[in-house]
Amino acid sequence: MFKTILVAIDLNEPVSCRLPLVTAVTLARTFGAQLHVLTVVREVEAVLQAKAAALGYDPVVRYLENEIESLIRDADAYDLHPKIMVTVGASIYAEILAVADVVGADLVVVGSHRPAMKDYLLGTNAARVVRHARCSVLVARESPSAD
Repeated sequence: MFKTILVAIDLNEPVSCRLPLVTAVTLARTFGAQLHVLTVVREVEAVLQAKAAALGYDPVVRYLENEIESLIRDADAYDLHPKIMVTVGASIYAEILAVADVVGADLVVVGSHRPAMKDYLLGTNAARVVRHARCSVLVARESPSAD
C-alpha cells in the first residue's frame, strides 16, 4: 500500500520523536517501503548555531545526521536502509511538504505534542502538514501521561 514513507522528527522534542519513528519503521517493514527520516532546522536557529562554526551549516547538519543515526540504531531499523535527511528552511511544515514531494512520499508520519493556546491561534506544523500534504499523513501522538 505504501512504497515511500517520510517520517519527520523534531530532535528538540525527544519525547515526541520516538513514537513517529517507531511507527514509520513498523509501517515500512509491513509494506516493504523505503523509509526517509527527516529533521528540519529553522533557518534562524541554523544561522545562530553556524555562527559558532567557521564552516557554516555543515557541522550542524553532520551533528543532526548523527543524532538521527542514533535514533535509527535505537529503533533497530538499519535493515531498512533509511535515507537520512536534514534540511534548513524558514518554515518547518513547508520543508516537510517539499521533501515529501521530492521523494515521492505516499505517507508522511509526524509527531505532535499536546496543543498549547498559541497552537490554536497559529496552528502546529503537524496540523499544517495534514492540511496541505498531497499524500496520506499519520500523526503519531504520545498518550497523555497520568499527571
